[in-house]
Formats: sequence, structure tokens, C-alpha cells
Amino acid sequence: MNLNKVILIGNLTSDPELRSTSSGQSVCNFRMATNRNWTNKATGQKQQEAEYHTVVLWGKLAEIASQFLTKGSLAMVEGRIRTRSWQDATGNKRFRTEVVAQTLQLGPKSQKPSSVPERDEPRSDRQEEIPIIEEEKEEEEIDVKDIPL
Repeated sequence: MNLNKVILIGNLTSDPELRSTSSGQSVCNFRMATNRNWTNKATGQKQQEAEYHTVVLWGKLAEIASQFLTKGSLAMVEGRIRTRSWQDATGNKRFRTEVVAQTLQLGPKSQKPSSVPERDEPRSDRQEEIPIIEEEKEEEEIDVKDIPL
């Protein structure tokens, strides 16, 4: 059995670029950054590392992304990894690895302060945050006899 699946949750590093193929199909590209957070065991300091991804969307998904996403937007994409190759103008073989998105989930809308607040709605200037799940946490094993029944 083979599986090529990727799920990314991150922020766009540029505005989406919407184009059309010669056959009229919409295609959208954008760059996305994901962060990895961990604690250095030797020093106890929190560390962060960014990884950058190129995301490609097709059809209606491409149109939705170009309409609702902008630089800095939080989004979740689910899709597959594809590596393309081509020869550049000097004859060198070039490669690009991309995530071809099959689903897209938009993050929360950013709350921009307005001069007239909406009636009956609390005004919030904060963006909703997605919790970070640390990958290096070691959990203690639970003994079955310790579970109250």
C-alpha cells in the first residue's frame, strides 16, 4: 500500500496568484510557512524553526483561495506532494517540490477595528489562535489497574 498525503497549517507568506491554463482551468499558487516549536533539552530554551512550502490549488478551490486568502492569512491545506522537473534556459535540470491541495480550510478572519461597532456583538481586536501541540512530550504509561471503574 502507498500513501502520499500531507496536512499543513500555517500562514501565507505572499498573496495567492490566480492564473488560468490555456484550456481555461483556474490554478492558484501561494507560499506558506509552518513553524516547529520545541524546547532544547540541554539549555531549556524554547526554539522555533520555520519551513516554507509552495502550495498549488486547481479549479474552484483555486478561485476560493484567491478570493479569501491574503498574505498572513492562517489556512489549513490537505493534499499530496509532487516534484516537478524541467530544463532552464541554460540547459540545467531544475526541480520544484509542491503540495497539490485537495482540500482547503480557511483560518479565522482577522478582526480589524471599525469606527462603528456592530450592534449586539462584542468587539475583539485579537486574532483567534490555533493551539500548538508539542511533538516531543513524553507521556507516562497508564496502568489499567489505576483506572477507577
